[in-house]
Amino acid sequence: MSEPMKLHARLAAPVEAVRRALTDAAELRVWLAEHAEVELPQRYEFWGRYTPEGDAPHQRPLHVDDETLRFAWTLDGVETTTEIRLRAESADSTILSLSQSHFDFADVISGAPRGVLQTYWYLSTANLALHLEGQPLLPKVDFTSAEMRSEILIDAPMAKVFTSLTDSEQASAWFGHPIGIEPWVGGRYAMGGFESGHAAKVVDLDPGRMVSVDWGPPGVTTWELAESEGKTKLTFVQSGFDEAHPPYAGWAGSLSGLYELRRYNELADWQPMWLTEEPSVEPQTATAAG
Repeated sequence: MSEPMKLHARLAAPVEAVRRALTDAAELRVWLAEHAEVELPQRYEFWGRYTPEGDAPHQRPLHVDDETLRFAWTLDGVETTTEIRLRAESADSTILSLSQSHFDFADVISGAPRGVLQTYWYLSTANLALHLEGQPLLPKVDFTSAEMRSEILIDAPMAKVFTSLTDSEQASAWFGHPIGIEPWVGGRYAMGGFESGHAAKVVDLDPGRMVSVDWGPPGVTTWELAESEGKTKLTFVQSGFDEAHPPYAGWAGSLSGLYELRRYNELADWQPMWLTEEPSVEPQTATAAG
């Protein structure tokens, strides 16, 4: 079996608030799932249309303490393990580290249920961050629907937002992964950079307002900008895919990127929420933070 999928994020909230958001059923029903029931240590369940195979709850708790939540989650007949660890970085900052077993990128390509796990957790963690900040959430993936359309407001000029969508260096910064972009019709849009050899194609572009990228079978991604009361309204659409097999994994990943896109354009001192590894925390800092 491959190594577990891992992510690390810095959340702008005290560790107690993050722990409560992870273990309180009412809060889980806001940022994570349509339905949730929690009675730890006996019960930890979430399900509904925003959960993969969410027709019924398929989780059971394995371990819980002040720093760790670990639960089993059966997907496609296989019991996986999700572990979430929290560390206080300061009085108002928490490092969240999540690991997910039984994730294989081959499942993304094949469309197997476990193929959504990586991007599902990135999107869920972004919504957890927004929930803790008291901000509007990103759209969740509806695993019962083939409609992939969302809108967000960004408190920044259209020209600035468009540049961040079409400039390779800026897009790579907020997305957290190299992206090579040739911002003209017929140009390449290469996740991993131009050297990766896996380039999509820019098929439509209206400078300052709209860009569309054709990914082949996963369909066409379109970002469309419009002014809205001094802000920029971004309409984000995925179309042209096989509706019998919607690209949920890619859609979740694209939605999760909107969190950093908005922060990148709105914050003068922007720093990415996502961390490449779990940072060390000085013992005295962790103690002072609680």
